Amino acid sequence: MPIIQSVERALNIIDLFNEQNTELKITEISTKLDLNKSTTHSLLKTLKQHNYIKQNTDSGKYSLGLKLLERGQYVLNSMDIREIARKHLIDLSVMTGQTTHLVILEGMNGVYIDKVEGASAIVYSRIGKRVPVHCSAVGKSLMAFKEQEEILHLLKEYDFYAQTTNSITEKQAYLAELETVRQLGYSIDNEENEPGIYCIAVPIFDHTNKAIAAISISATKQTITRELEQEVVSKLKHTCTEISKALGNKKVYL
Repeated sequence: MPIIQSVERALNIIDLFNEQNTELKITEISTKLDLNKSTTHSLLKTLKQHNYIKQNTDSGKYSLGLKLLERGQYVLNSMDIREIARKHLIDLSVMTGQTTHLVILEGMNGVYIDKVEGASAIVYSRIGKRVPVHCSAVGKSLMAFKEQEEILHLLKEYDFYAQTTNSITEKQAYLAELETVRQLGYSIDNEENEPGIYCIAVPIFDHTNKAIAAISISATKQTITRELEQEVVSKLKHTCTEISKALGNKKVYL
């Protein structure tokens, strides 16, 4: 697979900055990377536009932008959550016999970052799997607790395609579903992502009261009774409250 030269050059620019080189002139960057000044300027302009690089208006020197801090924080949060949540995922799986997942939002997809197979589970999943926000329980939980303005912005061009015959395919219906999630404190996927699969999810909140992850339990539709669903919801809410507290949240309502 060929390497995209412009992308590689942009990444090489970012890699130049370290504890010894917190600020660099354009001539220093072009010299270190053996690039002409015009090419270097174009690359810096692009990185600057996306906030990966910033420029000191007085000295003209470049340094790393806040976008890298933001992205790095996502990685750190994910790593912290995995470590904190791992025991809880195991306990939930043992108690219910079903598969438990830890999921974060990336773009408009939920991404499985950890899982524990239940003894009675027959649902296939894998770490790294992506699920759409409109037809997955975890996607609904991660979207529901965002500010309404952000939700509307994210859904502006969203494609509510039918993953199954049960999938929500209209924005207004999805917005109504998110309101239900906020009221109940949990979300469900009733064969909306995969035929025959029923999922229940509850969000995890960080110290700023932002929903940064969700835990779900997946089972076959025929396995889930009303009583079992309420039992799973109760266990999920307790678990996610404990994890949220461990992350410094003091406003968990679950």
